[in-house]
Amino acid sequence: MKDRSMKSIPNALIVALVFALAACAQKDGQDAKPAGPPATLVSTATAQTRDLEIREESIGTLEGLVDPTLAAEVPARVIKVLAHAGDTVKQGQLIALLDAEDIRLQRREAQAEIARIEALLANQGKVVERNQRLVEKNFISQNALDDVTTQRDALRQQLEGARARLAAIEHNNTKTRVHAPLDGRVETQVVSVGDYVKVGDPLFQIIGTQRLRAHLPFPETVAAELKPGQTVRLSTPTAPDVIVTTTIKEIKPLIGSTNRAADVIADVVGKAGWHPGASVNGAVVLGMRGRAVVVPEQSVVLRPAGEVVYVILNNQAQQRIVKSGLREQGMVEILEGLSGGEIVAVDGAAYLTDKTAVSVQNAKRAAK
Repeated sequence: MKDRSMKSIPNALIVALVFALAACAQKDGQDAKPAGPPATLVSTATAQTRDLEIREESIGTLEGLVDPTLAAEVPARVIKVLAHAGDTVKQGQLIALLDAEDIRLQRREAQAEIARIEALLANQGKVVERNQRLVEKNFISQNALDDVTTQRDALRQQLEGARARLAAIEHNNTKTRVHAPLDGRVETQVVSVGDYVKVGDPLFQIIGTQRLRAHLPFPETVAAELKPGQTVRLSTPTAPDVIVTTTIKEIKPLIGSTNRAADVIADVVGKAGWHPGASVNGAVVLGMRGRAVVVPEQSVVLRPAGEVVYVILNNQAQQRIVKSGLREQGMVEILEGLSGGEIVAVDGAAYLTDKTAVSVQNAKRAAK
Protein backbone atom coordinates (compact mmCIF):
# COMPACT_ATOMS: atom_id res chain seq x y z
CA MET A 1 0.00 0.00 0.00
CA LYS A 2 2.81 2.33 0.85
CA ASP A 3 4.62 1.57 -2.39
CA ARG A 4 1.54 2.46 -4.56
CA SER A 5 1.14 5.94 -2.97
CA MET A 6 4.79 6.71 -3.51
CA LYS A 7 4.46 5.89 -7.23
CA SER A 8 1.51 8.24 -7.71
CA ILE A 9 3.48 11.32 -6.54
CA PRO A 10 5.60 11.72 -9.70
CA ASN A 11 2.48 11.48 -11.88
CA ALA A 12 0.87 14.35 -9.97
CA LEU A 13 4.00 16.47 -10.45
CA ILE A 14 4.00 15.82 -14.14
CA VAL A 15 0.34 16.90 -14.48
CA ALA A 16 1.04 20.09 -12.52
CA LEU A 17 3.98 20.96 -14.72
CA VAL A 18 1.92 20.51 -17.89
CA PHE A 19 -0.80 22.87 -16.65
CA ALA A 20 1.84 25.44 -15.60
CA LEU A 21 3.49 25.38 -19.00
CA ALA A 22 0.13 25.75 -20.76
CA ALA A 23 -0.72 28.81 -18.62
CA CYS A 24 2.62 30.46 -19.44
CA ALA A 25 2.19 29.82 -23.14
CA GLN A 26 -1.31 31.37 -23.03
CA LYS A 27 0.04 34.48 -21.21
CA ASP A 28 2.89 34.90 -23.70
CA GLY A 29 0.45 34.64 -26.55
CA GLN A 30 -1.68 37.42 -25.10
CA ASP A 31 1.30 39.81 -24.64
CA ALA A 32 2.85 39.27 -28.10
CA LYS A 33 2.15 41.92 -30.79
CA PRO A 34 1.23 40.96 -34.30
CA ALA A 35 4.24 40.81 -36.62
CA GLY A 36 4.59 43.42 -39.45
CA PRO A 37 7.05 45.74 -41.30
CA PRO A 38 8.75 48.41 -39.14
CA ALA A 39 7.63 52.04 -39.37
CA THR A 40 9.49 54.17 -41.96
CA LEU A 41 11.54 57.00 -40.46
CA VAL A 42 10.71 60.37 -42.11
CA SER A 43 11.10 64.07 -41.49
CA THR A 44 8.19 66.41 -42.06
CA ALA A 45 7.43 70.02 -42.94
CA THR A 46 4.34 72.17 -42.95
CA ALA A 47 2.93 73.26 -46.31
CA GLN A 48 3.32 77.04 -46.37
CA THR A 49 1.50 79.82 -48.20
CA ARG A 50 3.52 82.67 -49.66
CA ASP A 51 3.63 85.11 -52.57
CA LEU A 52 5.64 83.78 -55.51
CA GLU A 53 7.21 85.65 -58.40
CA ILE A 54 6.31 84.48 -61.89
CA ARG A 55 9.65 84.50 -63.70
CA GLU A 56 11.27 83.53 -66.95
CA GLU A 57 14.96 82.67 -66.77
CA SER A 58 17.70 82.64 -69.37
CA ILE A 59 21.50 82.42 -69.73
CA GLY A 60 23.17 85.04 -71.90
CA THR A 61 26.42 86.98 -72.28
CA LEU A 62 27.86 90.30 -71.15
CA GLU A 63 29.05 92.85 -73.69
CA GLY A 64 31.31 95.84 -73.05
CA LEU A 65 29.67 99.06 -74.24
CA VAL A 66 32.95 101.00 -74.22
CA ASP A 67 35.93 99.32 -75.93
CA PRO A 68 38.27 102.01 -77.27
CA THR A 69 41.34 101.25 -79.36
CA LEU A 70 44.22 103.46 -78.25
CA ALA A 71 46.23 104.78 -81.20
CA ALA A 72 49.51 106.70 -81.41
CA GLU A 73 49.01 110.48 -81.56
CA VAL A 74 52.66 111.28 -82.34
CA PRO A 75 55.21 109.44 -84.49
CA ALA A 76 57.76 107.82 -82.18
CA ARG A 77 59.39 104.58 -81.12
CA VAL A 78 57.94 102.50 -78.28
CA ILE A 79 60.49 102.36 -75.44
CA LYS A 80 58.39 100.75 -72.67
CA VAL A 81 55.14 98.73 -72.38
CA LEU A 82 53.60 98.68 -68.91
CA ALA A 83 50.33 96.79 -69.57
CA HIS A 84 49.68 93.52 -71.32
CA ALA A 85 46.69 91.53 -72.58
CA GLY A 86 44.45 90.49 -69.69
CA ASP A 87 45.71 93.15 -67.28
CA THR A 88 43.19 95.25 -65.38
CA VAL A 89 43.87 98.98 -65.66
CA LYS A 90 42.50 102.09 -63.96
CA GLN A 91 41.61 105.35 -65.64
CA GLY A 92 44.74 107.51 -65.98
CA GLN A 93 47.16 104.62 -65.41
CA LEU A 94 50.38 104.83 -67.45
CA ILE A 95 50.49 101.86 -69.84
CA ALA A 96 53.18 102.76 -72.42
CA LEU A 97 56.03 105.20 -73.07
CA LEU A 98 57.12 106.55 -76.46
CA ASP A 99 60.51 108.08 -77.26
CA ALA A 100 60.22 111.87 -76.75
CA GLU A 101 63.72 112.91 -77.88
CA ASP A 102 62.52 114.40 -81.19
CA ILE A 103 59.90 116.42 -79.37
CA ARG A 104 62.44 117.70 -76.88
CA LEU A 105 64.59 118.95 -79.76
CA GLN A 106 61.60 120.63 -81.36
CA ARG A 107 60.82 122.33 -78.04
CA ARG A 108 64.36 123.73 -77.80
CA GLU A 109 64.08 125.03 -81.35
CA ALA A 110 60.74 126.68 -80.61
CA GLN A 111 62.11 128.26 -77.44
CA ALA A 112 65.07 129.68 -79.38
CA GLU A 113 62.72 131.10 -82.02
CA ILE A 114 60.66 132.78 -79.31
CA ALA A 115 63.78 134.32 -77.78
CA ARG A 116 64.88 135.63 -81.19
CA ILE A 117 61.52 137.23 -81.93
CA GLU A 118 61.32 138.73 -78.43
CA ALA A 119 64.74 140.39 -79.02
CA LEU A 120 63.65 141.77 -82.37
CA LEU A 121 60.39 142.99 -80.86
CA ALA A 122 62.19 144.78 -78.05
CA ASN A 123 64.48 146.54 -80.49
CA GLN A 124 61.58 147.41 -82.78
CA GLY A 125 59.71 148.91 -79.85
CA LYS A 126 62.63 151.27 -79.25
CA VAL A 127 62.60 152.28 -82.92
CA VAL A 128 58.91 153.11 -82.72
CA GLU A 129 59.41 155.25 -79.62
CA ARG A 130 62.29 157.12 -81.25
CA ASN A 131 60.35 157.77 -84.43
CA GLN A 132 57.36 158.99 -82.43
CA ARG A 133 59.56 161.68 -80.86
CA LEU A 134 60.97 162.61 -84.28
CA VAL A 135 57.47 162.94 -85.73
CA GLU A 136 56.50 165.23 -82.88
CA LYS A 137 59.48 167.48 -83.79
CA ASN A 138 58.61 167.20 -87.51
CA PHE A 139 61.98 165.64 -88.32
CA ILE A 140 60.37 162.63 -90.15
CA SER A 141 57.03 162.01 -91.77
CA GLN A 142 54.12 160.10 -90.34
CA ASN A 143 54.59 157.42 -93.00
CA ALA A 144 57.99 156.52 -91.59
CA LEU A 145 56.42 156.07 -88.16
CA ASP A 146 53.66 153.92 -89.62
CA ASP A 147 56.20 151.61 -91.29
CA VAL A 148 58.13 150.89 -88.10
CA THR A 149 54.87 150.50 -86.14
CA THR A 150 53.67 147.92 -88.67
CA GLN A 151 56.94 146.03 -88.38
CA ARG A 152 56.54 146.02 -84.58
CA ASP A 153 52.97 144.63 -84.84
CA ALA A 154 54.15 141.96 -87.28
CA LEU A 155 56.85 140.87 -84.82
CA ARG A 156 54.21 140.63 -82.11
CA GLN A 157 52.15 138.28 -84.30
CA GLN A 158 55.22 136.21 -85.06
CA LEU A 159 55.86 135.94 -81.33
CA GLU A 160 52.29 134.71 -80.76
CA GLY A 161 52.73 132.14 -83.51
CA ALA A 162 56.02 130.92 -82.05
CA ARG A 163 54.46 130.57 -78.61
CA ALA A 164 51.53 128.61 -80.10
CA ARG A 165 53.98 126.25 -81.81
CA LEU A 166 55.78 125.75 -78.48
CA ALA A 167 52.45 124.96 -76.79
CA ALA A 168 51.67 122.39 -79.50
CA ILE A 169 55.06 120.80 -78.99
CA GLU A 170 54.51 120.68 -75.24
CA HIS A 171 51.11 119.07 -75.85
CA ASN A 172 52.64 116.47 -78.16
CA ASN A 173 55.20 115.73 -75.49
CA THR A 174 52.38 114.59 -73.15
CA LYS A 175 51.20 112.21 -75.88
CA THR A 176 54.40 110.20 -75.56
CA ARG A 177 53.01 108.96 -72.23
CA VAL A 178 50.04 106.69 -73.03
CA HIS A 179 47.41 106.51 -70.27
CA ALA A 180 44.34 104.29 -69.90
CA PRO A 181 41.26 106.36 -70.81
CA LEU A 182 38.95 104.38 -68.47
CA ASP A 183 38.72 101.54 -65.99
CA GLY A 184 38.82 98.26 -67.84
CA ARG A 185 40.87 95.35 -69.05
CA VAL A 186 43.48 95.19 -71.80
CA GLU A 187 41.95 93.03 -74.48
CA THR A 188 44.76 93.29 -77.06
CA GLN A 189 48.34 94.54 -76.87
CA VAL A 190 49.23 95.53 -80.42
CA VAL A 191 52.74 96.99 -80.01
CA SER A 192 55.95 95.87 -78.35
CA VAL A 193 59.10 97.60 -77.22
CA GLY A 194 61.11 98.81 -80.23
CA ASP A 195 58.17 99.23 -82.62
CA TYR A 196 58.01 102.53 -84.49
CA VAL A 197 54.48 103.87 -84.69
CA LYS A 198 53.00 106.59 -86.86
CA VAL A 199 50.06 108.79 -86.04
CA GLY A 200 46.95 106.58 -85.96
CA ASP A 201 48.71 103.25 -85.50
CA PRO A 202 46.89 101.12 -82.86
CA LEU A 203 48.62 100.48 -79.54
CA PHE A 204 46.07 98.76 -77.27
CA GLN A 205 42.44 97.72 -77.22
CA ILE A 206 40.81 98.20 -73.82
CA ILE A 207 37.43 96.82 -72.80
CA GLY A 208 35.62 99.01 -70.28
CA THR A 209 34.09 97.29 -67.24
CA GLN A 210 32.14 100.22 -65.81
CA ARG A 211 29.25 99.90 -68.23
CA LEU A 212 28.19 96.49 -69.54
CA ARG A 213 25.22 95.21 -71.47
CA ALA A 214 23.56 91.85 -70.84
CA HIS A 215 22.08 89.99 -73.83
CA LEU A 216 19.51 87.39 -72.73
CA PRO A 217 17.91 85.09 -75.32
CA PHE A 218 14.30 84.12 -74.55
CA PRO A 219 12.21 81.69 -76.63
CA GLU A 220 9.75 83.22 -79.04
CA THR A 221 6.90 81.58 -77.11
CA VAL A 222 7.37 84.02 -74.21
CA ALA A 223 8.53 87.04 -76.20
CA ALA A 224 5.03 88.55 -76.12
CA GLU A 225 5.10 88.61 -72.29
CA LEU A 226 8.37 90.57 -72.13
CA LYS A 227 8.31 94.37 -72.16
CA PRO A 228 10.87 97.16 -71.58
CA GLY A 229 10.85 98.33 -67.99
CA GLN A 230 10.19 94.91 -66.43
CA THR A 231 12.41 93.97 -63.50
CA VAL A 232 15.26 91.59 -64.28
CA ARG A 233 17.77 90.09 -61.83
CA LEU A 234 21.24 89.33 -63.14
CA SER A 235 24.15 87.28 -61.80
CA THR A 236 27.43 86.11 -63.29
CA PRO A 237 29.87 83.32 -62.33
CA THR A 238 32.76 85.83 -62.12
CA ALA A 239 31.02 87.53 -59.17
CA PRO A 240 28.74 84.84 -57.69
CA ASP A 241 27.83 86.83 -54.57
CA VAL A 242 26.54 89.88 -56.45
CA ILE A 243 22.95 90.01 -57.76
CA VAL A 244 22.10 93.06 -59.86
CA THR A 245 18.50 94.21 -60.02
CA THR A 246 17.85 96.28 -63.12
CA THR A 247 15.20 96.65 -65.83
CA ILE A 248 14.83 95.58 -69.42
CA LYS A 249 16.26 98.40 -71.56
CA GLU A 250 15.03 97.14 -74.91
CA ILE A 251 13.97 94.04 -76.80
CA LYS A 252 15.27 93.58 -80.32
CA PRO A 253 12.28 93.08 -82.60
CA LEU A 254 14.05 90.57 -84.85
CA ILE A 255 13.79 86.90 -83.80
CA GLY A 256 17.12 85.11 -84.25
CA SER A 257 17.17 82.95 -87.35
CA THR A 258 19.47 80.35 -85.77
CA ASN A 259 17.95 79.94 -82.31
CA ARG A 260 14.43 81.43 -82.74
CA ALA A 261 14.98 83.57 -79.67
CA ALA A 262 14.26 87.18 -78.79
CA ASP A 263 17.24 89.24 -77.61
CA VAL A 264 16.43 90.99 -74.31
CA ILE A 265 18.90 93.74 -73.33
CA ALA A 266 19.65 95.11 -69.85
CA ASP A 267 22.50 97.38 -68.70
CA VAL A 268 24.87 96.83 -65.77
CA VAL A 269 26.74 99.88 -64.43
CA GLY A 270 29.71 100.02 -62.06
CA LYS A 271 29.87 96.42 -60.77
CA ALA A 272 33.27 95.09 -59.71
CA GLY A 273 34.10 91.58 -60.86
CA TRP A 274 31.76 91.69 -63.88
CA HIS A 275 33.66 91.16 -67.13
CA PRO A 276 32.73 91.53 -70.81
CA GLY A 277 32.32 88.18 -72.53
CA ALA A 278 31.30 86.35 -69.33
CA SER A 279 28.05 84.44 -69.10
CA VAL A 280 25.13 86.00 -67.22
CA ASN A 281 22.03 84.47 -65.66
CA GLY A 282 18.90 86.56 -65.98
CA ALA A 283 15.44 86.20 -64.44
CA VAL A 284 12.68 88.50 -65.69
CA VAL A 285 9.85 89.05 -63.21
CA LEU A 286 6.56 88.79 -65.12
CA GLY A 287 4.21 89.10 -62.13
CA MET A 288 3.25 87.82 -58.68
CA ARG A 289 1.11 84.88 -57.55
CA GLY A 290 -0.42 85.50 -54.13
CA ARG A 291 -0.92 82.90 -51.34
CA ALA A 292 0.59 80.00 -53.21
CA VAL A 293 0.97 76.68 -51.36
CA VAL A 294 4.61 75.54 -51.34
CA VAL A 295 6.43 72.47 -50.01
CA PRO A 296 10.08 71.34 -50.15
CA GLU A 297 11.16 69.74 -53.40
CA GLN A 298 11.88 66.41 -51.66
CA SER A 299 8.22 66.13 -50.71
CA VAL A 300 7.07 65.79 -54.32
CA VAL A 301 7.56 62.21 -55.53
CA LEU A 302 6.88 60.82 -58.99
CA ARG A 303 4.65 57.76 -59.01
CA PRO A 304 2.72 55.93 -61.78
CA ALA A 305 -0.31 58.04 -60.83
CA GLY A 306 1.73 61.22 -61.33
CA GLU A 307 3.24 63.64 -58.85
CA VAL A 308 2.26 62.87 -55.25
CA VAL A 309 2.97 64.09 -51.74
CA TYR A 310 2.45 62.13 -48.55
CA VAL A 311 0.42 63.85 -45.84
CA ILE A 312 1.25 62.58 -42.35
CA LEU A 313 -1.76 61.91 -40.09
CA ASN A 314 -1.61 59.79 -36.92
CA ASN A 315 1.81 58.37 -37.84
CA GLN A 316 0.50 57.20 -41.18
CA ALA A 317 1.31 58.44 -44.71
CA GLN A 318 -1.66 59.32 -46.91
CA GLN A 319 -0.93 59.69 -50.59
CA ARG A 320 -2.18 62.84 -52.35
CA ILE A 321 -1.98 63.29 -56.12
CA VAL A 322 -0.95 66.89 -56.74
CA LYS A 323 -0.20 69.29 -59.58
CA SER A 324 3.03 71.27 -59.23
CA GLY A 325 3.78 74.76 -60.51
CA LEU A 326 6.63 77.19 -59.95
CA ARG A 327 9.90 76.18 -58.34
CA GLU A 328 11.88 78.64 -56.28
CA GLN A 329 14.85 78.20 -53.93
CA GLY A 330 14.20 74.55 -53.17
CA MET A 331 10.43 74.94 -52.83
CA VAL A 332 7.69 73.70 -55.18
CA GLU A 333 4.33 75.35 -55.69
CA ILE A 334 1.35 72.99 -55.34
CA LEU A 335 -1.49 74.10 -57.56
CA GLU A 336 -3.93 71.30 -56.71
CA GLY A 337 -4.31 68.53 -54.11
CA LEU A 338 -2.88 70.17 -50.97
CA SER A 339 -3.81 72.96 -48.57
CA GLY A 340 -1.62 75.24 -46.54
CA GLY A 341 -0.87 74.03 -43.00
CA GLU A 342 -0.93 70.30 -43.75
CA ILE A 343 2.04 68.19 -42.61
CA VAL A 344 3.92 66.44 -45.43
CA ALA A 345 6.81 64.01 -45.49
CA VAL A 346 10.16 65.41 -46.64
CA ASP A 347 13.18 63.15 -46.12
CA GLY A 348 12.10 59.57 -46.71
CA ALA A 349 9.09 60.49 -48.84
CA ALA A 350 10.50 58.55 -51.78
CA TYR A 351 10.25 55.29 -49.75
CA LEU A 352 6.59 55.68 -48.79
CA THR A 353 3.39 54.23 -50.19
CA ASP A 354 -0.20 54.95 -49.29
CA LYS A 355 -1.14 53.96 -45.72
CA THR A 356 2.47 53.28 -44.74
CA ALA A 357 3.21 53.54 -41.02
CA VAL A 358 5.83 56.20 -40.31
CA SER A 359 7.96 57.36 -37.44
CA VAL A 360 8.31 61.13 -37.54
CA GLN A 361 11.80 62.34 -36.76
CA ASN A 362 10.85 65.97 -36.13
CA ALA A 363 7.26 65.56 -34.96
CA LYS A 364 7.43 68.41 -32.44
CA ARG A 365 8.92 70.89 -34.87
CA ALA A 366 6.47 69.95 -37.60
CA ALA A 367 3.50 70.31 -35.30
CA LYS A 368 4.72 73.71 -34.19
